[in-house]
Amino acid sequence: MFSLRADIGIDLGTASVLVYIKGKGIVLQEPSVVAIDKNTGKLKAVGEEARQMLGKTPGNIVAIRPLRDGVISDYEITERMLRHFINKSAGRRFFKPRIIVCVPSGVTEVEKRAVIDASNQAGAIKTYLIEEPIAAAIGAGLDITQPDGNMIIDMGGGTTDIAVISLGGIVVSRSIKIAGDKFDEAIIRYMRKKHSMLIGERTAERMKINIGTAYKRTKEAFMDVRGRNLVTGLPTTLKIGSSNMEEALYEPVTAIADAVHSVLERTPPELAADISNKGMVMTGGGSLLYGLDKLISERTGTKVTIVEEPISCVAKGTGKSLEWIDMLETSLITDNARR
Repeated sequence: MFSLRADIGIDLGTASVLVYIKGKGIVLQEPSVVAIDKNTGKLKAVGEEARQMLGKTPGNIVAIRPLRDGVISDYEITERMLRHFINKSAGRRFFKPRIIVCVPSGVTEVEKRAVIDASNQAGAIKTYLIEEPIAAAIGAGLDITQPDGNMIIDMGGGTTDIAVISLGGIVVSRSIKIAGDKFDEAIIRYMRKKHSMLIGERTAERMKINIGTAYKRTKEAFMDVRGRNLVTGLPTTLKIGSSNMEEALYEPVTAIADAVHSVLERTPPELAADISNKGMVMTGGGSLLYGLDKLISERTGTKVTIVEEPISCVAKGTGKSLEWIDMLETSLITDNARR
């Protein structure tokens, strides 16, 4: 049957936005960055094109990341970014789309309302929210409807969401604002403190991807890092090893391991037994940091598995939940009729 409406699932992440269209799958994956001309207020670039401008713009152009720590920090820019991505991925439709957006498990009611309002203003006829651990579990292919304990660790750019799920709901959870962005900040601080070198966000991100480590590597990896020497003020290049990155990232990765440990401590014993048997599942781009799964496994004594496509896992789960959007609509109509 032909449909004039596109039902859309959006993983509105601090680092990137992924858009899933029902019947098509993931159609867009772009960085959550917007470049704006300060003089005119016009959008100069959105997504990957804007990310290339980070730290390289002239005075009249500013590259902004409108989401910080998993929530909206600049409402107007987020709305404009969302409208751009919705139009780019779904095109012009006769009817406005119904949209499901995933949010961290620890967001407040005010933060939820900001997401709903931004999505509706960007072109949705109706916006639903789904918590990231639930979406991650669905995307990972876990059957969360059964009375079994499933533990999800979802690490994005702004937040790490840790949750124990059973019977379709979250039993115990914790959301901390330590994830990929905090890794980058820790690397920048380390380079400034230990090597008197100033580097940018993009360089720190490349270091995290190429030589970043949370657990001692069997073979040392190296990378040439370019930045500005804080003593001479001149450009310089240093050879940095993965053992340096292990030192730089010690605090944030330890905080994440401690958060996982605290969730396990609060988990009911029957569900803890299930988790001990099945292990934990890690999703999100932050889970790709070398050795993080080994560190958590060593600290908790529980097996940790990283899903095949961790970056797109939450978006896939959000997209799969679109199958139930008609049920949500029906239940809302029924509830309203009863009132």
